[in-house]
Amino acid sequence: MAKTPAKVAVVLSGCGVFDGSEIHESVSVLIHLSRLGASVRCFAPDKEQPNAINHFSGEVEPRRQRNMLQEAARIARGGPTGDPGSQPLSQLDPAEFDAVIFPGGYGAAKNLCTFAVDGPACEVEDDVARVVRTFHAAGKPIGMCCIAPVIAARVLGTANGGPGCTITLGEEGDAPAAARKMGAQHKACRAVEACIDRENHLVSTPAYMLDAPLHEIHAGIGRMVEDVLSLVGAPQATASPR
Repeated sequence: MAKTPAKVAVVLSGCGVFDGSEIHESVSVLIHLSRLGASVRCFAPDKEQPNAINHFSGEVEPRRQRNMLQEAARIARGGPTGDPGSQPLSQLDPAEFDAVIFPGGYGAAKNLCTFAVDGPACEVEDDVARVVRTFHAAGKPIGMCCIAPVIAARVLGTANGGPGCTITLGEEGDAPAAARKMGAQHKACRAVEACIDRENHLVSTPAYMLDAPLHEIHAGIGRMVEDVLSLVGAPQATASPR
């Protein structure tokens, strides 16, 4: 009997590194999930972004508004039947999925939470916090790329009443220091590596937190996706993070 494909939700924050989901990371996640036979659905908050960035000039466009869900549909890609390929994050029911993955990009730090502005005192968007808490409580794996692990640090960190967790944000620096203030532990990793916190079923990889070539970013995301899928259905452990 064929194995039932793992059902994975991918949470996007828009489209584009400066104000949404990092496109290379998002596509890499989707490629690896496809390679490993997972069934995938993309989600994003149906909300306006705090700002819109001109990705050519790097400047804020004050008169332009971008909706996270509409922008995420560019990456999610629909089908020929008119399916946009993405759904509002408010409709994500963790009971219907085996795992969830958050690609990075500045949108993870300023659309899904306010880390880009508020640092360790950041607030996490309501549905994002709900999704992380519910998957964690159910023992279902959570994967995160680049800056997205700060969301786990804020939601699951001891400073916010959580159990604590271990993440990677690449090399030591300001972001790992902020994660520690939120009650998380940090493990330095190379771009091709992933940090797996077996106790919390949480897997992270540095991606573009490091100045690494795309093929190394792709390899590290592949490792993260493989580790996430290996944890589907596995009991939560008490082993030290790898």
